[in-house]
Amino acid sequence: MPDAAPSPTVVDASGLVLGRAASVIAKRLLNGESIVVVNAEKAVVTGSRQQVLAFYTAARARGSVRSGPHFPRYPDRIFRRTVRGMVPHLKTRGKDAMDRLQVHIGVPPELQGQKGESLPAAHPRPALRPPLSLAEITRLLGAKV
Repeated sequence: MPDAAPSPTVVDASGLVLGRAASVIAKRLLNGESIVVVNAEKAVVTGSRQQVLAFYTAARARGSVRSGPHFPRYPDRIFRRTVRGMVPHLKTRGKDAMDRLQVHIGVPPELQGQKGESLPAAHPRPALRPPLSLAEITRLLGAKV
């Protein structure tokens, strides 16, 4: 009987910069690792508040309902789409990598006791203005988080 698949790595996204965390996670997914991201709504986006909100509202408004592109409204889906942009998601290798990724808002009951790993490369640098959390951005996009 073959060995059971190793349990997935749990990554806590609390306070991590969205793009930096996504790039580290994408690289690990392409190397064959399974990753579960918890607290996706607590990931942050750095930059001026005005520019960040303008980017996400423009991305959400782009295209049409029927033909797309369809930009997500909820934080877990935004996190997943950010990672998707960093893998070759149209090729088999990228599709397999995306299948190994799970993203959750909060911590699901089955992962309640586990300690989530933090990614040191994805911590924000000290800044004068506080970064925006994904929860804050998605509330402005109309999500009920």
